[in-house]
Amino acid sequence: MAAPIARPAPTAAPLDLAGRRALVTGGASGIGRAVALRLAAAGAHVLVVDLDPEGAKTVAEEAGGEPVVADLSNPDFLDTLPADLDVVVNNAGFQHVAPVEEFDRSTFSAILTVMLEAPFWLTSHALPHMYARGWGRIVNISSVHGLVASPYKAAYVSAKHGLQGLTKVTALEGAEHGVTANCVNPGYVRTPLVENQIADQAKVRGISESEVLEDVILERAALKRLLEPDEVAEMVAYLCSPAASAITGTSMVMDGGWTAH
Repeated sequence: MAAPIARPAPTAAPLDLAGRRALVTGGASGIGRAVALRLAAAGAHVLVVDLDPEGAKTVAEEAGGEPVVADLSNPDFLDTLPADLDVVVNNAGFQHVAPVEEFDRSTFSAILTVMLEAPFWLTSHALPHMYARGWGRIVNISSVHGLVASPYKAAYVSAKHGLQGLTKVTALEGAEHGVTANCVNPGYVRTPLVENQIADQAKVRGISESEVLEDVILERAALKRLLEPDEVAEMVAYLCSPAASAITGTSMVMDGGWTAH
């Protein structure tokens, strides 16, 4: 019997995005800021997209990239963007907490526009260049609420569930062109959005903010802590790395054990 052929142990190639252009929405703070800085550290030229001009400018200067002030509720913002995008990270979003029967209709529509339609617009804008180059990464920052629901978050949960579907379709269409599309699904992350949400939940439920954190926000999680933005940024970076080249159409769940129940 012939001896087995010795094969060298695989080595992980480092993330090198030199020569790549990356776009991050909601890049002025929180997860978006952390992602922008992480991709810049890997060599990407980062476009920091945000509605906040000063915030976008500050992060762009930190990242050595460029700020793009845009209202994602209006597709005209695409006219200000270059077509040669190699990495698109759809992160921007906002939250509104209310019972379904009291949920403001215009707010519901606005959340779906920013958190589902805008990612579609950006994806369709970037894909032709990615297809032509034979490489591209679409990373959609979804949420544990893209997989499960919570009361009083009809619009946010609907948008994130829709984003999951958009990601899967993009993955199936992009596979033959060297483009991957994935969701990152964090639980609660220490961001301004979550801090504001704690206050809103306290008001709706009639309890203190500390009770919201302990009994609502972290109640389902096995790990009783908020995630940090840098943790999410590292997952985004991994999905852009050579090691993740076969990962597409899936959800990278970072929920502290929430969905293990």
